[in-house]
Amino acid sequence: QVQLVESGGASVQAGGSLRLSCAVSGRILSNYVVSWFRQAPGKDREFVAAVRWTGTNTYYRNSVKGRFTISRDNNNRSVHLQMDSLSPEDAAVYYCGTALLSRPETFYSWKNYASWGQGTQVTVSS
Repeated sequence: QVQLVESGGASVQAGGSLRLSCAVSGRILSNYVVSWFRQAPGKDREFVAAVRWTGTNTYYRNSVKGRFTISRDNNNRSVHLQMDSLSPEDAAVYYCGTALLSRPETFYSWKNYASWGQGTQVTVSS
């Protein structure tokens, strides 16, 4: 069983930056994927970014490409999401999730993930 704990959420002004962290504990295998999702009030949980526990490939939703960067620190068992040039449209509760997924096209649906953290709130004011 994998446990995830998110941190780093805060209130920022538009154009600002935040760095979210996801601490990973428990047994995680090399072919697990760790992803960030977000959920705004009244909306479905949507994919933001993903990285495998090993390897270098990263995956992003189109609207965050060039602004967000996902990274992994295996030594400290954590995954980070650097978010720059934030806009009010980025405001949401951000969750990290993990699952044993082999095909990248399966990364994008929250329904494919087995473990979730409790979420961290990101608020962006205009």
